[in-house]
Amino acid sequence: MKKIILASALLAVAAFCHADNGNDRFPKGKASKISEYFTGTITGEEVKNKLNDKIDVDEIEETRRKVWNCWKDAVEDLDEEKLIAPFTKDEPRDTGYWRLPEELEPEAIMPYYFIKKGEKPEKGYPLFLYMHGSGPKTSEWENGFKLCHSYDDAPSLHFIPQIPNGYGELYRWAIQSKQWAWEKLLRLAFVNGDIDPNRIYFFGISEGGYGSQRLASFYADYLAGAGPMAGGEPLKNAPMENLANIAFSLRTGEYDYGFARNVMTQNAAATIDSLAKAHPGLYNNFIEIVPGMGHGINYEKTAPWLKEFSRNANPTYFYWEDYDMYGRHRTGFYNIKVNEVSRNNHEERTCYEMNISDNTVNLTVKNATYTTTKSLYNIPMFFSRSYTPAKKGNITIYLSEKHFDFTKPVKIVVNGKEVFNDKVKPNLKAMIESCAEFFDPERVFPASIDVDIK
Repeated sequence: MKKIILASALLAVAAFCHADNGNDRFPKGKASKISEYFTGTITGEEVKNKLNDKIDVDEIEETRRKVWNCWKDAVEDLDEEKLIAPFTKDEPRDTGYWRLPEELEPEAIMPYYFIKKGEKPEKGYPLFLYMHGSGPKTSEWENGFKLCHSYDDAPSLHFIPQIPNGYGELYRWAIQSKQWAWEKLLRLAFVNGDIDPNRIYFFGISEGGYGSQRLASFYADYLAGAGPMAGGEPLKNAPMENLANIAFSLRTGEYDYGFARNVMTQNAAATIDSLAKAHPGLYNNFIEIVPGMGHGINYEKTAPWLKEFSRNANPTYFYWEDYDMYGRHRTGFYNIKVNEVSRNNHEERTCYEMNISDNTVNLTVKNATYTTTKSLYNIPMFFSRSYTPAKKGNITIYLSEKHFDFTKPVKIVVNGKEVFNDKVKPNLKAMIESCAEFFDPERVFPASIDVDIK
């Protein structure tokens, strides 16, 4: 993923991979080079990765562990505001603070609570990010604190931030300054030994519902699930196709007419039902128009429903509509990294649909253009999409040993044309660069293929 690089907010010390000669560490010289590269990717320095050692298949897991330990050490050595220790309901309340980058949101300090419920499971706690509504930010934040304690989702951790600026366009949970915060949260969660990396959930109410619906589509590859409540977004802002492989809940009152939230929720339900029929088992959803209710509904159902689902970080099918969210695109999704974009202009979006089977990647790449078909409250709400095959671009496709036998040829088919058919050797370069791109322990890939889109 292209990170939001902000030297003023991420002041790095010289990261050093705490090397020794054990099975979990590289020799000191190699470790230092990897750590230097990792630190550079976080702070925005131009550091080249020159390590490209070949790896035997039976060395993949051990090498992945070593790469991840170097990443973990680089993150831990970074001079930045970390996560505070979580506290329980019976302990004194503590407040953490993150300074958001001046370049993205001036004078923005995000306070947060980090609460703990129950004893840690063997694989780590589920982590919930809760986003509050758009009322007075202090009371909304305190209400979120009470609500998160009330949910029947223990054992769990809840990260409960307060919006830094309670006015205008800054009162949005999906703008670039908040994207920076959520990527930092994911990065720190993944190196935290107490959090299960496959059980992270975004959810929220009202304004937090809009934000969590947008973020669910934008960051689906990191999430086990998402649960906007009393929300409803135009689907151009949050393409439902991206939600394959995650759990998605959206609950809105029958009479929640404000900004057509009920209408948007009905549209989301119809859209995801259609996707679920076309792709059985991939679009798990709990979308409900709550009878007789307005903007206030029972919020108790979402978190317990979500926590029953775990992430599939390496699916054999996904769909990615690469869209602009507040002026920024992702550069990667699941096992794709975009090196050269395929879209022809700012209005187009590139859509990638991948199927993996029998040592073969079948990939469709097309560009989508939206046309507004209906507006409500002077807001474009409904759209049609037209598609054209992508004719340019370059991507890296990362390969997991879970789906590929590296002793046999790997085939890549793009838009019906075979573009690669050969054996692929696992290597350290792919592991280092995929780790830096996704900062995800489940996506340190042992092999990669660069593909031109023609």
